[in-house]
Amino acid sequence: MNRRQFLALSLSGLISPAILSLINTESSAQPGKSFDLRAGTWKTAQTITPYFYEQFLPKGSSVKVFPFTNPGDQKTALLAGSLDITGTTIVHAIHAAAKGEPIVIVCSLCDKCSALVVKKEAGIQKPADLRGKKIGYVPGTMHDVLLRETLIKAGLDPARDVTLLRIDFFDMGQALAQGNIDAFLSGEPYPTQAVVQGYGEILAYPYFDDSIGPINAGMIVTRELIAKRRDLVQAGVNAHARATDYLIEHPDVWLKRAEEFGNKMEILQVAAKNMALVWKLDESYIRRAKALGQRMQALGMIDRQPDYDKLFDRSFVQQV
Repeated sequence: MNRRQFLALSLSGLISPAILSLINTESSAQPGKSFDLRAGTWKTAQTITPYFYEQFLPKGSSVKVFPFTNPGDQKTALLAGSLDITGTTIVHAIHAAAKGEPIVIVCSLCDKCSALVVKKEAGIQKPADLRGKKIGYVPGTMHDVLLRETLIKAGLDPARDVTLLRIDFFDMGQALAQGNIDAFLSGEPYPTQAVVQGYGEILAYPYFDDSIGPINAGMIVTRELIAKRRDLVQAGVNAHARATDYLIEHPDVWLKRAEEFGNKMEILQVAAKNMALVWKLDESYIRRAKALGQRMQALGMIDRQPDYDKLFDRSFVQQV
């Protein structure tokens, strides 16, 4: 069958959508070429996508996934050459790029995922009620920015009107349950866990106004890898996009695998409502990232803006 005949059949509906999808997948996966990919991510439901890359890479390819607990270590491993691609928060990527580090965001990873939690029945009804309270946070994270913006909008000075205590995400729930803090802002599933287990209440989902929105994390590579192995980067982004779409269409598969990270299904099913698996990069996303960078500079987290044209490379998602 020649190309013209195939096109005619496809337009007439005689070739099923499933076959078309398979053909499209095969043609874009560079038949005959395999890849060995080293990917970094967190062991959380919202950053699980790399664990599904292998089934969406060309035949014969392999993926080794390295789990991390913070975005700083992921970026360090990437720059050291131990990873080909890794997740990081957009806050951390902007911070790194502002220092001149040669990282490039090639696709998005997850949106939303954060919540401000307070002690149950503590009488805290709105952010302004946090005056004089102790709040758990992790400095330099997206949650740090969200928390400070929430406090400022409520008329509170983060440095004077509250006490910010550095506490690892894994320990925030216990600290709140024991009364060592009055509130915390972190990523899922810890906010939902606090609610389900009965010691916390969601005060707010503190995503910025429409100028920034719910952007959270993306996948980064180095400029050197793009220059030397563009095919490998494209294969990784292709796999990321297809795995993301697959997990969105099969939430049972997504959450069942996330359960292996030590999370209970009853918590994951609720927390999933505050998670968004994503992969696309469009002009709106980059515009939101720039607005985030401006907020970070205003908060003193960076002293200058990065070169966003170098930080983002949309060409890979455009080729998916």
